[in-house]
Amino acid sequence: MTAYDPDNIFAKLLRGEIPNHTLYEDDRTLAFLDIMPIVDGHSLVIPKKPARNIFDVEPDELAYLAQIAQKVSLAACKAFGADGHTLRLHSEVSGGQEVPHVHFHLLPMKTGVPVRPRAMADHAVLAQHAAKIRALL
Repeated sequence: MTAYDPDNIFAKLLRGEIPNHTLYEDDRTLAFLDIMPIVDGHSLVIPKKPARNIFDVEPDELAYLAQIAQKVSLAACKAFGADGHTLRLHSEVSGGQEVPHVHFHLLPMKTGVPVRPRAMADHAVLAQHAAKIRALL
């Protein structure tokens, strides 16, 4: 298995080298909006402790990450009037993982509304979306 890369984009984000639209933060986790959302409210939750994926994250960290994912998901679904939700965790490139830092994708879903292709979002729109979710946390 490949070693953790401390220069991956999420590690840089955690060090404050890359800006983000933060939704929630505590001493163990950070939740923020995906900058290439496939649905409104598409969020990510990451641990602050380095771990590549499900294969090397500590079980208690994964459990805590899931608790925060649930909290943020509930707020995002309410903020965007979602009637469903998808939670994704990809591990390794073959499993669809693009950033080698364990993370959940939180996707508020609406019946009949398809996901969009991944494309860079307008940061002003993301700021508005983040404010809607933060107001419910």
